[in-house]
Amino acid sequence: MQKIFEPFFHAAYLITVIALGIQMIRLYEGRRYFILFGSMAVILGFGDSFHLIPRVYALLTTGLAENYAILGAGKFITSITMTIFYVILYEVWKERFRTKPANGLDLSIYLLAAVRVVLCLFPGNGWLSPEPSLFYGILRNIPFAVLGAIIMYLLHSSGKRSNDRDAINLSYGVFFSFLFYVPVVLFAGTAPLVGVLMVPKTIAYLYIVFTGYGQLGQYHLEKA
Repeated sequence: MQKIFEPFFHAAYLITVIALGIQMIRLYEGRRYFILFGSMAVILGFGDSFHLIPRVYALLTTGLAENYAILGAGKFITSITMTIFYVILYEVWKERFRTKPANGLDLSIYLLAAVRVVLCLFPGNGWLSPEPSLFYGILRNIPFAVLGAIIMYLLHSSGKRSNDRDAINLSYGVFFSFLFYVPVVLFAGTAPLVGVLMVPKTIAYLYIVFTGYGQLGQYHLEKA
């Protein structure tokens, strides 16, 4: 069952997010907001492909355990691109809501992202090891979780103040992506079935991308 479902699901996910991202960039109509959203979607799909394509290959050939090195390398790349994804989502929030500079907030977001990337680069992570470090897995995800929490709060609070349902929906997408991701970080090494939570996590990311694409469609309808 896994060999049928996972390859189909991952292929559909990657094709969808990259296609929607390209479409948003192509039809941005001079609005930086959609360039940012489209770039975010393309980076999401591009980064995840480094992990998901090797995973599909492993499932269809010699198994996950025999391909731990290439899977680990893919997870490393995905960890970096996911950090970039959230930084761009912050820029999406700025483009939609912020009217005056807040240099302290900018510094906090970019510092958290930089710390996360630096922690991902530490050899102690053991990306290419059959047993990656749980300690580093938790450590590198602390600034990542704080980054996500700040962006979730900004989207939700701004959406509430402006009666912007799309922004509130984006905050829900961020919340559920972390809700399903954290147990995987903590327990997937000892309870592999927890890894199934990556499916609803992926759906949360699809929800974020579809929210942006829906905004593009609404924008074109209003212009017509």
